[in-house]
Amino acid sequence: MLFSSILSAALSALILSPFSLVQAAPTVEGTLAVVSGEELTFAYSTPDPYNTNWVGLYRASGGGPVEEKYVSNSLSWKYAPDSKGTVKLDVGSLAPGEYVAFFLSRDGYKWLAKPVYVSLKGSGPSAFGFIVGSITSHNGRQGDAYKARVSGLISTGYKATFDKVSGDGWVQVSADGTISGTPDRARDAVVTVRATFSNGQSSTLKVSIPVKRSGSAIVQELKVMTFNLWWGGTYINDYHNKQIRFIVDSNADIIGLQEAHGGHVQRLADALGWYFWQPKSGDLGIISRYPIVADYGLANASGGVRISLDGTASQVNFWNMHLGYDPYGPYDFCFDKMTVEKVLQREAQSGRTPQIIDTLKAMDPQIKQAWNIPVILVGDSNAPSHLDWTEKLRSRNCGYANIPWPTSVKPTEAGLIDSFRIANPDPAAVPGVTWSPIYPFHNGATGKVEPQDRIDFIYHTGKLQVVDSKAVVVGEPKPHGSHQNNEWTSDHAVVITTYRL
Repeated sequence: MLFSSILSAALSALILSPFSLVQAAPTVEGTLAVVSGEELTFAYSTPDPYNTNWVGLYRASGGGPVEEKYVSNSLSWKYAPDSKGTVKLDVGSLAPGEYVAFFLSRDGYKWLAKPVYVSLKGSGPSAFGFIVGSITSHNGRQGDAYKARVSGLISTGYKATFDKVSGDGWVQVSADGTISGTPDRARDAVVTVRATFSNGQSSTLKVSIPVKRSGSAIVQELKVMTFNLWWGGTYINDYHNKQIRFIVDSNADIIGLQEAHGGHVQRLADALGWYFWQPKSGDLGIISRYPIVADYGLANASGGVRISLDGTASQVNFWNMHLGYDPYGPYDFCFDKMTVEKVLQREAQSGRTPQIIDTLKAMDPQIKQAWNIPVILVGDSNAPSHLDWTEKLRSRNCGYANIPWPTSVKPTEAGLIDSFRIANPDPAAVPGVTWSPIYPFHNGATGKVEPQDRIDFIYHTGKLQVVDSKAVVVGEPKPHGSHQNNEWTSDHAVVITTYRL
């Protein structure tokens, strides 16, 4: 569930090398410099002051107005109206990594100073080493070339060289952390990789590589996750390492991410050595062990890609959604005792009903061809399911039952199947609550009991058989207000569904 307030994270900034471009840089007379890295404060000056001059922050990997033209929205910005002064940018939601700041003119993109590179680092240093002790990499196949990357699994801020300590003969490990080779038999391979830092420190990682028989499908079971990161995870200390440990332990293949603005999609993909998709705007993202081969773009509050599991022989269309959060239907029922008609009206006002309609409209051609390429829709709908608000659970649901929540009814009408309810058909026995592990009994903001609901979903259609589906959290999260050191980095549970193809 997305809230409007943003808590700042402890980040520090260091000035990196001067900005350089392939094309000639514009002539500028102003200045821009970091004066406080702790809160990312910039000093600026210009002979052309104006009340809509502004400083904006972009990822160093791209998106900034390097040719004084709009490319994408800034990640954080603030007006800088005077001839000289300082501005502090809010970077609490941004992932650690490399960024570039621009001082720009009059709500536009004309440079007022040369851009400045900054490096955002997480709170507190991590010791050198692999974040995890062992991983299972993506599947390989006997006789086919194989490649994977493990360099991103080293503690943030360190660069290492890598080598092979032991393992199957066909496996090679390059100095940059790339595992490669051609499996010579249909037997799972194991290799121990060593990472060495410049001061001589070293760490080892055990990598397991499932190898399928020549001529067989590479992917026979597919594990899918939907994960609302909760503003990237930045409300939790050491969130990066905790997220990586969880994802590696889950052994997921494809993950739909929500609340992933500010570089968190690429952060996770780079650490895991995976492929990723993130649009220029919004908070959605997708990370995948297997190549993303087509981008379907955005459809209101959702977006989709096609993922190749095995060349053109096995592919899946994968969509991710994050629907509007306010007003929230269970609050309307439980706190305000509204009528069903009123709540359904407010579902449309929230944007959720038109958002799911637009999503399904964009997916419709693929749903109709799902027997050829399976279709999966995951995400945070910010609304319960009609499959859960049953007569049997009337008392748990504040005295209401048989509510046709549009965000679950319409996918069903479109031919999509709720994978969690296939695996767990009785909502009384297995409620699958995902909202919320840190608001379990009491909402401190309202002083009222917090309704517990399943609002995160994995839908599918096509040649997919549900093996298992479950709602998952790690450890025993402390409630909101005491959450900062939780091992679990979100305010949602995730849903993980395993399919047999």
